[in-house]
Amino acid sequence: METTSLAILIVDDEAPARERLRDLLGDIAGEQPNRVVGMVGNGLEALRLLETTPVDVILVDIRMPAMDGIEFAQHAALLKPAPPIIFVTAYDEHAVQAFELNAIDYLLKPARADRLAAALQKARHATPVTREALDTIAEPRRHLTCSERGKIHLIPIADVLYLKAELKYVTARTAGREYLLEESLVQLEQEFAERFVRIHRNCLVSRSAVVGFERSVGEDGGEGYWSVRLNGLDELLPISRRQWANVRAVLGD
Repeated sequence: METTSLAILIVDDEAPARERLRDLLGDIAGEQPNRVVGMVGNGLEALRLLETTPVDVILVDIRMPAMDGIEFAQHAALLKPAPPIIFVTAYDEHAVQAFELNAIDYLLKPARADRLAAALQKARHATPVTREALDTIAEPRRHLTCSERGKIHLIPIADVLYLKAELKYVTARTAGREYLLEESLVQLEQEFAERFVRIHRNCLVSRSAVVGFERSVGEDGGEGYWSVRLNGLDELLPISRRQWANVRAVLGD
């Protein structure tokens, strides 16, 4: 039997639930050595703690304010290394079928000591759940994640003016600055189809940020091209001829 102590983070918006899990971890410490390195109330707080605190396993509730457990797990899956996550949920049997189909471990509330011990034992040997598996059960995120020098930046989706693919990264542009994302533009387009529209093979713009269109004059007075102007930016973003008809249909003339 392994005796290495697990560093565990508890994430739940209800203090009694956090304390119950801490007490259960104490009850099973003889058979599953562990130490609680943090107890926080939502996913945002958990991501901040992960910037400075090494964690072996995370016990996370699903329904929380600010950032729920599924979105938190999506962001945490991008960390290197990504810690194993065990969801603690009050979801009914129908809902947890999605976890089982995607090999995502979970505990039903109220958690039992024997079930918690088994989940931790499994976590010792499990590979972290993939981002793709989490995406199948998640609603669209409210934030994007950028990692810079060990610090996690959370970019509210509502603040993003455009997303542009450049080499192996995607640039997310807000009114204040640019962020580099290690995500696929195609996946972002699918996830946020209601918020962004493609204007070029390498660029999506926020529908709500569009304030107008301008037509350039081509060289020697030839045929030009259309560009889009976004609220808060001086630069114009060119619209490809292939995308112009769709952009005009979606955003209007």
